[in-house]
Amino acid sequence: MSGLLALLDDVAAIAKVAAASVDDVVGQAAKAGSKAAGAMIDDAAVTPKYLHGFDASRELPIVWRIAKGSLKNKLLYLLPVGLALSALAPWAIPPLLMLGGAYLCFEGAEKIVHVLFPHADHAVEADFDVGDPAHLEERKAAGAIKTDFILSAEIMTISLAEIPKSTLWVEGAVLAVVGIAITVIVYGGVALIVKADDVGLHMAEHGRWWPTRRAGQGIVRAMPGVLKALTIVGTAAMLWVGGAIITHGLEQLGQPMAAHLVGDLASAGAAMVPQAAQAAANWTIAAGLNAVAGLALGLLLVPVATRAIVPAWQALTGGRG
Repeated sequence: MSGLLALLDDVAAIAKVAAASVDDVVGQAAKAGSKAAGAMIDDAAVTPKYLHGFDASRELPIVWRIAKGSLKNKLLYLLPVGLALSALAPWAIPPLLMLGGAYLCFEGAEKIVHVLFPHADHAVEADFDVGDPAHLEERKAAGAIKTDFILSAEIMTISLAEIPKSTLWVEGAVLAVVGIAITVIVYGGVALIVKADDVGLHMAEHGRWWPTRRAGQGIVRAMPGVLKALTIVGTAAMLWVGGAIITHGLEQLGQPMAAHLVGDLASAGAAMVPQAAQAAANWTIAAGLNAVAGLALGLLLVPVATRAIVPAWQALTGGRG
């Protein structure tokens, strides 16, 4: 009997350790995932454009297809690479993170350039203008998954940089939880966004009560503005996250001037508002300054990418990239 009680005590102790480990993984995943919020917002803002022009019945299947591709990107490719870097070459994480930040700055600046010079967007649409709907769906889904790979790499790298040094399995579990949770949040949100107008239309046409019909009409009228606002937020997120990554990366590499300047200006600005609003003011000013820095860098990278990198990549891939 005493042996059985000792065994039960051991099992209970193991269960407590396991529960604590799970709590630790979830807590670290929540903290790491929050740091990748900017890239996550951008991911949600970018994806709906790949669904433009399809029949409503194909929207959710395409979202599901892209979501599966995103999970594959994160769990099969990026997670093992991230763990290998953490174990074998942790010094490479800041430069890789900065490359990802520079890409976000470029993407944000390029979107602004396309707004100011919209003729560039027509070329992109023409590239997707093919007669076969199945082929069009294939190409757009592939393009979305390719874009997701870049954004997922940024999300996973940011998350990896925020995980305290631990055992390999804990780091892997945290990255897996972050990858799965962010994919569910992003593509669940995308599914809700792309179907909101259909839900609103159904409510407006088939609602049994007047308030339901009015609410449906309001949803239908609001969705174009919501999509536009999401695009703006996504662009701003790319610039402030990209700029913050660059300034923080420079600080890690022994060049702290930019990070200190942003911090000092944000602190000085926050000191001018009531104490209750100082934390929010500090974050807002720092985000704005990082966004300005990100936009400046992105505008420098746009001509480099469009005139050198993109043509070289197209020549390498035979025009398929």
